[in-house]
Amino acid sequence: MSTLYIRLPSKAAADSALHWITLACPFALVSHGEAIEREGVTPLSDLSETVAKAQRVVLLLAASDVTLLRLQVPPLSPSRLRAALPHLVEDQLMSDPAECIVVAGPATDGLRTIAVVNRGWLEILTKTVRTFGARNIVAVPAQLCLPHQSGAVSAAVNGQDANLDLTLRLSEQDGIGLPIMPEKPESAVHDVVQAICALVPKSPVTLYVPQPELRSYQDKVEAMSALEQRITVYADNWSRWIAGAKHAALNLMAGTDTGAGSKTDWRAWRWPVALASAALLINIIGLNIDWLRMKREADALRAAMTQTYRATYPSETVIVDPIAQMHHKIAAAQHEAGQVAPDDFTALAASFAEAWGNMAQAPDRKNGVPGIAALEYRDRSLIVRLKADGALPTDQMKAALAARNLSLSQPTTGVWQIRSAK
Repeated sequence: MSTLYIRLPSKAAADSALHWITLACPFALVSHGEAIEREGVTPLSDLSETVAKAQRVVLLLAASDVTLLRLQVPPLSPSRLRAALPHLVEDQLMSDPAECIVVAGPATDGLRTIAVVNRGWLEILTKTVRTFGARNIVAVPAQLCLPHQSGAVSAAVNGQDANLDLTLRLSEQDGIGLPIMPEKPESAVHDVVQAICALVPKSPVTLYVPQPELRSYQDKVEAMSALEQRITVYADNWSRWIAGAKHAALNLMAGTDTGAGSKTDWRAWRWPVALASAALLINIIGLNIDWLRMKREADALRAAMTQTYRATYPSETVIVDPIAQMHHKIAAAQHEAGQVAPDDFTALAASFAEAWGNMAQAPDRKNGVPGIAALEYRDRSLIVRLKADGALPTDQMKAALAARNLSLSQPTTGVWQIRSAK
């Protein structure tokens, strides 16, 4: 998954610029194998194509725009904690908490790191990036992306000329930022060093600066003998920021209406969805064609049966079910001709009597057969009610009746129901 990292300008720099989207932003595009494919400094407006191609966009918010607080927070569920955070930090903010996004990090040493950022500014940034085609957005404080050194302070300078951002990481969970706007471009280096001296009066400082300005900062530090042993200047590179962003526990997008900022990448599924839709459409069309063909065959077959029935019985005017009506006519004709139907009472009773007599005379029937209490003919079946004076030879009777094309079922104890199997 390719990831695009962007270090954004501060809100102060954006407010002072005519068009903030034209301010230069350092960026780095990282491939699936964690290798940096592209990096550089360009206005955010020129990154639209790169943003659209990246599966994930990580915004490094200027440290001066994000306030970090260390507070003791009561144990609450995530939803309750999110609702309570604005009230917990209200006394430590100069602005209205309702205008801010407040996000809490994991608890360490009984305290939580609380990040606060202006809601309107973050929404402008994320909306701009989304219009470029970003689907998964993460926003982290830049100060927590600097390397952490125990007993020392890490600092970095971002920006150009009159709009500089100074970022400092004071400890593992704390960091600050300061926008620096020098009166003259040539005094920018001096102003940055002086600001570091004021913010970090004693601790050693590792300062990361853009590669083209490395010599200028080193010369300035060497010229100030009091700082020569305390400030060390190195060229900045994206490897440090990427490693720090991966381990940053605070994602400010969690406080926005879009949650963590993830959005399903439907473009990756467009071809599978298109193929599945095409296959479904072809199957639906095939099923409808097959149904129409079978319906035509059924209509033709019914028309042929109706025609045959009309030709056989021309006096019939009402034809609802030609098959059932034909069976009825044939059965009536057989009855009038003296033929007995397999399911008539006479045929069923005769076959049952024959099977019953043969079973009664069988040598293995030492105790005889049960007595018959009643015979009943109903729904083209013979109902035999037996007396409860012995074991019922149901299995033997089933075999005997099966040889005569009859079936036997036992709906209740002591009752047999005999039907024609034809």
